[in-house]
Amino acid sequence: MSPEANSIIGCILAGGQSRRMGGGDKTLMKLQDKSMLALVKDRLQVQVPQLILNANGDPGRFAAIGLPVVEDSITGFAGPLAGVAAGLQWARQHRPACTHVVTAAADTPFFPKDLVKRFLSIKPIASNTIIMATSMGHRHPVFGLWPVALHADLEQWLATTDTYKVLAWARNHDLKFVDFAAIDGPSGAIDPFFNANTPEDFAIATELVIQLGAVDTLEEYR
Repeated sequence: MSPEANSIIGCILAGGQSRRMGGGDKTLMKLQDKSMLALVKDRLQVQVPQLILNANGDPGRFAAIGLPVVEDSITGFAGPLAGVAAGLQWARQHRPACTHVVTAAADTPFFPKDLVKRFLSIKPIASNTIIMATSMGHRHPVFGLWPVALHADLEQWLATTDTYKVLAWARNHDLKFVDFAAIDGPSGAIDPFFNANTPEDFAIATELVIQLGAVDTLEEYR
């Protein structure tokens, strides 16, 4: 049975160490007057009935964002797959009616506002179907729709695997992809899943915001 939008919880993944940005919480860096994390929250919260934040360390530093903070289910900064598992675990424990969790990266402020709608356009969706985003010839495993029913399977994988790569686990299930078009920006094509990993990336994101007037005006360039 395909999920309904009201049975999906959104999980923003911010559990990394921001090494390529020099450490710290890159998601709290501001593009104009809002942090990247706040911009991601704004884009995802209109698509789902509830959001949670996956982050490690002191949750107090994210107090201003106003979301429940959920740590990775395993230690050692195991990457986004551990964040997916944490989101699924939280949904099982706190929202029994939730069937799926949709994830988005906290450093990707331009991702589509129709992400969930497009994911749900894939029918039928089986109980083990995982849906991921693609764009401009690239896969984006951090942007996915994950069945809560696969929680135990993922926990078992994380406990026994020698790789935490998202696709390595996801390929064991019914994996489908939804392709998103590039944004036609003022200086050429923009990947809607552009993420700010480095200071150079952040400078590009800042310039995009300046060129387009505001992050939301990216919608005009689809």
